Amino acid sequence: MTSSSRVLSPAAVLKWPALAAGALLLLSGCSVANSASAPATAGGSLRVVLAQEPPTLEACESNLTSTGVVVRSNVTEPLIERNPTTGALEPLLATEWKATSDTEWTFKLREGVKFQDGTPFNAEAAAFTIDRAVNSKLGCNVEGYVFGDADLKVKAVDATTLTVTSPKPDPILPLRLSFLEIVPTTTSTTAKVREPVGTGPYKIEKWDAGQKITLSSWDGYWGKKPAYAKAEYQWRSESSVRAAMVTSGETDVALGLSPDDNVGDLAVDYPNNETVALRLEATKAPLTDIRVRQAVNYAIDKGGIVNSLYQGKHKVAAQLVPEGIVGHNSTLEAWPFDLDKAKSLVAAAKADGVDTSAQISLVVRNAQFPKVTELAQVLQEQLSQAGLNVKLKMLETSQQLTYQVRPFAEDEGAVALLIQHGNQAGDAAFTVDQYMLSTGAQSYFGTPEFDAKIKAADAASGEARKKSFEEVFAYQNDKLVQFAHISHQTGILGKSKSVNYTPNSSSGDELRVSEMTPAS
Repeated sequence: MTSSSRVLSPAAVLKWPALAAGALLLLSGCSVANSASAPATAGGSLRVVLAQEPPTLEACESNLTSTGVVVRSNVTEPLIERNPTTGALEPLLATEWKATSDTEWTFKLREGVKFQDGTPFNAEAAAFTIDRAVNSKLGCNVEGYVFGDADLKVKAVDATTLTVTSPKPDPILPLRLSFLEIVPTTTSTTAKVREPVGTGPYKIEKWDAGQKITLSSWDGYWGKKPAYAKAEYQWRSESSVRAAMVTSGETDVALGLSPDDNVGDLAVDYPNNETVALRLEATKAPLTDIRVRQAVNYAIDKGGIVNSLYQGKHKVAAQLVPEGIVGHNSTLEAWPFDLDKAKSLVAAAKADGVDTSAQISLVVRNAQFPKVTELAQVLQEQLSQAGLNVKLKMLETSQQLTYQVRPFAEDEGAVALLIQHGNQAGDAAFTVDQYMLSTGAQSYFGTPEFDAKIKAADAASGEARKKSFEEVFAYQNDKLVQFAHISHQTGILGKSKSVNYTPNSSSGDELRVSEMTPAS
């Protein structure tokens, strides 16, 4: 869907959200006000409202935010999980692991675990999952995001022993495997499945397309029984509507709220590790010229966006990862807002024969995060003021993914894709390998020299790893400029007083219902 050609002034756009939110509340007020029900209690149902319906619940697509928030650690589980607060790797379906050679890791697996279809969890199932997600032709999101082009050799030594071998030394292979949700060997290997079977505390009871997803507690779960018998997910694209649902008692937890959604003391802020940026395609005019890509950076008033749209809760970004991620470069400074500089760079490129009138498609996903539509309109106008021809395309998730992940949409011309990138793993490799390597699953371009720098950083460990990735981010800003960074976000979750839960940096991607309990 292409947006209207009408362009609002920055001032008008920044004033619009409050008016729109008020109108939406008026339109939805009757349904919200009249649908309040009893709060969640032990043994009852926990109600969650999301920003969008998941396109699938396929386990190997759980790195997609809208999929993972329902599936991960609820329906399915990984061998190892990363503690989102400490960053430490902790045992889950695997009880221990160690490097047994430069390229091989050996995992001991938990005994007595079954899948929700009654089949046993064992090393064969773990090996099958890795083969299916990483070594097959299914095109799983987790393959490109976490493993890239590397295939892994897996072997079930016995029922509780698994070996995984990488083609070259990989010091963070256990961390990578924490992104694989384990499925039984009965899972299709020729097609992705809509509703997976896992070992988690909840199983999928029903998916009413367009309406609701219901999970029910699974009696055969190997771990502690969760407090809630069911988890029910609905979705509303407008954050103001989600906020009204939690304040009226219609839902217990609302994700992706905005600072001005008026949820009062039901709002809980948390660092979500998400960074918003424009990913620029440098293979088609006018973005082929680095001066035009620099102009895009100068043209965006990042401070104004953070203060006006997000009430100062976000932080202006200078790189794709926030502080706390291994490789974050604290010496980098955000590009200043300088419209005159942006105009002069575009003019200089035009004088040298660059077709600066060629259309740039500003591609944005509907309901991706709060105020995304307003942000898109501001970006369109600010880039247009720099002398660029920008067309805004607001798309649903399935359409937007053709621009985000290989194979990319063809014959589109130059693209500036608005991305929201969350590095929940805590290591820059999970950002750099997918977004900056020439062959990265979400990379438009790169250079042999830059690829070599990235691969050297990937192979390093300790302090050398940290410094190598810091140099990668500095090189990108100075030599390539394939991104226009905007902000590091702060997540806001709405939570009923009847629920005990402290969100963490992973809550926007992996909302563990088993960690929620009724308030006493």
